[in-house]
Amino acid sequence: MSYYQHHVFFCTNQREGGAKCCNDIGAQELRDYAKQRIKSLKLSGKKKIRINNAGCLDRCDEGPVIVVYPDETWYTYIDKEDIDEIIEEHLIKGHIVERLKI
Repeated sequence: MSYYQHHVFFCTNQREGGAKCCNDIGAQELRDYAKQRIKSLKLSGKKKIRINNAGCLDRCDEGPVIVVYPDETWYTYIDKEDIDEIIEEHLIKGHIVERLKI
């Protein structure tokens, strides 16, 4: 079994020269929100959920993006409501959020 039940990587990359990147669309702010939300639900830690920053995941045109392991599920999102839905449906209930999947 994995160290974490779910390991969630948020691309928070900032590209130079005006190239499209996830951080231009609020990725760091929403990653921080997700991390705090998981902590407040007491879902963080060993055999639970870990929220991490990631460098470029090379899917910026579909971004902002996150990937959930070990499920290998990729999502895009717009706001806190999308993050809440991913947390509730995927991370807690185990159901993939098809409308946000990429």
